[in-house]
Amino acid sequence: MKYARALAFAAMTGATVLAATGCSVAREQQSVGSYVDDAGITTAVKAKMAEDKTVSATSISVETLNGTVQLSGFAKSQAEKNQAENIARNTKHVREVRNSIVVRP
Repeated sequence: MKYARALAFAAMTGATVLAATGCSVAREQQSVGSYVDDAGITTAVKAKMAEDKTVSATSISVETLNGTVQLSGFAKSQAEKNQAENIARNTKHVREVRNSIVVRP
């Protein structure tokens, strides 16, 4: 039940795979299957962040392209930034994590 709520939260907060505009992961040609996989990774990362009390899921953006997760947004501490990266790294099917989160007290 907790996981279902977290997934719903992730969907409501815009856990989507975004196009390349302003993003450091470039989207060129991508198959429907890999797009669906990337969307699933993004949703899973956002859901795990929503469950973690030390990470503000609404302040961190998650984008995925070909298994590479791009994190951006703001964290209140280095520990929160590190935890967000750990969550992403430990999510199934993630190949690489790029952490561009800015620490802003």
